[in-house]
Amino acid sequence: MKRGLPVPQAMGAVMFGRLRAGGLVLAAIFFCFALTPSMVPRGPVLQGVLGGAVAALGYVIWFLLGLLGAWLELRPLPARPARIAARLSLAAALAATGICLWLSVDWQNSIRRAWDLPPGDDSAPVTVLAMAALVFALLLLLGRTFRLIVLRLSRRSRAFLTPKLANLLGLLVALAIFGLLVNGVLLRASLRLIDSASRAADAMIPPEMAPPGDDRKSGSAASLVAWEDLGRWGRNYVASGPDGATIGAHWGQPAPDPIRVYVGLNAADTPQERAELAFAELQRSGGFARDKLVIAIPTGSGWLDPGAMDSLEYIARGNVATVAVQYSYLASMVSVVVDPTHGLAEAQAIFDLVYGHWTQLPRDDRPKLYLHGLSLGAFLSQETVPILDVLGDPFTGAMWAGSPFLSDFWNMVVARREAGSPAWRPVFGNGSLIRTGNQQSGFDEFRTDWGAMRLVMLNYGSDPIVFFDWSLGWRRPDWLTGRRAPDLSPRMRWVPLVTMLQVGVDMAVALGVPGHGHDYVARHYIPAWAAALAPEGWNREEEARLIEHLADLRAR
Repeated sequence: MKRGLPVPQAMGAVMFGRLRAGGLVLAAIFFCFALTPSMVPRGPVLQGVLGGAVAALGYVIWFLLGLLGAWLELRPLPARPARIAARLSLAAALAATGICLWLSVDWQNSIRRAWDLPPGDDSAPVTVLAMAALVFALLLLLGRTFRLIVLRLSRRSRAFLTPKLANLLGLLVALAIFGLLVNGVLLRASLRLIDSASRAADAMIPPEMAPPGDDRKSGSAASLVAWEDLGRWGRNYVASGPDGATIGAHWGQPAPDPIRVYVGLNAADTPQERAELAFAELQRSGGFARDKLVIAIPTGSGWLDPGAMDSLEYIARGNVATVAVQYSYLASMVSVVVDPTHGLAEAQAIFDLVYGHWTQLPRDDRPKLYLHGLSLGAFLSQETVPILDVLGDPFTGAMWAGSPFLSDFWNMVVARREAGSPAWRPVFGNGSLIRTGNQQSGFDEFRTDWGAMRLVMLNYGSDPIVFFDWSLGWRRPDWLTGRRAPDLSPRMRWVPLVTMLQVGVDMAVALGVPGHGHDYVARHYIPAWAAALAPEGWNREEEARLIEHLADLRAR
């Protein structure tokens, strides 16, 4: 607050005063860095929002540096040299901003080329600049409102506190107020809205979707689980997928109908009860009599990827049963923010029940047991595996896709990879236990044979949900050094703070382009499942034929 000004005038100066030249220069620098390519192509609106937010961050950093300089009692430059330096810096920043906006089209196209997408719109920079200016202005207004609250609280506290203590108290109280508004009001209200919408969508049953007539299916008249208690994605899962006739026609030999067991969130009150219901349903449907048995952990909303499940059932030639338990209505991205371990109780309970029963069966008369999960489902599935406890009687294998950055198992594989192998496709040991791959497969590029368990991890090198890390704010990631993933832009560069924000935004838009980002597809699931299942007589020709067959089905 300027000394000598009346309080209302001083407060107005805080809210509507001039912008600091140094802050604008640093904001422009940050904005230019935000335009550089990251992992996922960004549309002009999203690019503008990100650019405006990053520019505001640059302005705040300059403001905080100014406060630090004042606290250290550093002498400012004389007025005339300061004005000249400010004008030159602003001119240079303006020119750099224009150049970077012009280059931003090609920067985004560098990602699109790596993803085999058509070029973007040449007029995008206009939209980017407009959105960035709007976001910057809104965040600047919010920041100045925060500063105004701090100054008001500080001024009132000076009647009984020293100036420094009054300033500290004002800052702490303002932080508490904003924290309460953001976390206690906005965030909670948003989560309640998302939860209500997700519950409504989960309960919705289209009129044309009738319960299955086959008594072996979950939701049928003979099932232990009511049709309405399967949930939206459970009903879609049970009602879809290839039957034995379709699978047999592809392979030219008879095949049984695959078994799909699913229990929705509404089917029972507790995770343990839902797991016990799924286990009983699995026994009722004859799942333990199949050649292969898969414990599949859904994504946050309860979704199981049809590309993964259909691929599994074709490769297993129908002789497979899959059991899954829903643990949430929320999408994985929301679940990761709210509580990524929320579904751990369900995942652990169903694993313990199935594995415990499986170990009691005769070894020569029991199915091969596998684990599966995508995204948050992969994380929860990995968390349930007590590796040391199962070594005496190991399950057969696992196929995990899109393991998120919070996965300790995936991070261990990356951290302990063989020297020279890239972080986006790490080689773990001799490959007898764990193998990783991407769009180019890579699961059979080992001289050593598989051991008792086959743990297969499918991750795209352009998947921000796999490769995000808070350390991106201050450290260059290994996946940006040396040889890069084939679908990562060759022009992506690491910038402190900015790259962390870019990849964080990328996580929100990582779906939408099949075969890249976080959108995994059947043609890449197929070699991953083949590596885990080790089907007899499997070869490149069968793989290519199944990829073409599933692609034709999707195109119809």
